[in-house]
Amino acid sequence: MIQKRGIFMDNYMERTENYVLHTYNRAPVVFESGEGVYLKDTDGKKYLDFAAGIAVMGLGYHYPGFDEALKAQIDKVIHTSNLFYNVPLADAAERLVEASGMSKVFFTNSGTEAIEGAIKAARKYAFLKGPKPGYEIIAMNHSFHGRSVGALSVTGNPHYQEAFKPLMDGVRFADFNDLESVKAQINEKTCAILLETVQGEGGIYPADKEFLEGIRALCDEHDLLMILDEIQCGMGRCGEMFAWQTYGVQPDIMTCAKALGCGVPVGAFVLNEKTASASLVPGDHGTTYGGNPFACAAAAKVLEIFKEKDITGHVRQVAPYLEQKLDELTEKYDCLTGRRGMGLMQGVVVGNGKTVGEVINAARECGLIVISAGSDVLRLVPPLIIEKEHIDEMVQKLSAALDSLQ
Repeated sequence: MIQKRGIFMDNYMERTENYVLHTYNRAPVVFESGEGVYLKDTDGKKYLDFAAGIAVMGLGYHYPGFDEALKAQIDKVIHTSNLFYNVPLADAAERLVEASGMSKVFFTNSGTEAIEGAIKAARKYAFLKGPKPGYEIIAMNHSFHGRSVGALSVTGNPHYQEAFKPLMDGVRFADFNDLESVKAQINEKTCAILLETVQGEGGIYPADKEFLEGIRALCDEHDLLMILDEIQCGMGRCGEMFAWQTYGVQPDIMTCAKALGCGVPVGAFVLNEKTASASLVPGDHGTTYGGNPFACAAAAKVLEIFKEKDITGHVRQVAPYLEQKLDELTEKYDCLTGRRGMGLMQGVVVGNGKTVGEVINAARECGLIVISAGSDVLRLVPPLIIEKEHIDEMVQKLSAALDSLQ
């Protein structure tokens, strides 16, 4: 049974619809606070969060030491611009380079901006090779890289693109996990191959090891740049700091965001030495807010906590239990037809007369927050600090939701 909302919640939702541009069909709930792996709405109802703000809140809510680091930075300085050095920028950059094993980092405000920077770096790298520089980028069908014009141009989903054409030219699309389709798109104008290590919005599809190794070999053979989008699948979610590290295939450029700031808007693109030394220079790229002291204080603290508390080790410990329990659910319920994913980035396919939207709504009524990926996949991307007891609680709540739909 759907619970009646309180008058304050209705008021907040009405005011939001009155004053905020309607680009999201928001769920009818207003969250007011969070603690650990739980959210609480304005009516005081508690929810187990298995969405983590779309894979953002890797450390959950109010992780010890994180809030304090942000408050301490607020008491010092929030912004100075990139015309000057600042302390957290150096700290965050050093830790991100160390975690990735790459060379240089550029901090952005979002994952979309990280993709934009990666595209520019790839084109500049090709430009400097001359005299007939390549500029085309091979991207993947069913991918998602962001909502700006550049990021939309490399997003392999016509639904997102249609109303905004013409987009950036010079983009060719191949099929994910089909190396021959990638080879068929390479020509003398190609400068880079861009893909998600694990496709997220497209339905939670991990790359095959042979596919990533093949992309790396093609890039080496043709002097192309391999760009891996780790915005959702990175930052520990798949069991290593970055998903590509589980494959042993390092890109030339990597993008990251989401859990990099654990709620503070910050993204980055990270380059290896070859690319960093022969691409962007002063005047080529910039941002007013990117790399500011507050955002970098967040990123630096997140990276410190991940290392000191071995967050990736914890993910590797609990992920098999989550996979086991989700497999048991797919065996039990006819409307769940399969599971796929890596680490704490899991998707369950919904079908047989039920829609993923119905399951999400029913789960929310039962006090569980889950989201979708694609048209038929239930996406589970919880905080990386969940324990087995939280997985058991998720199973209980999701089972109750599914039973209510019978």
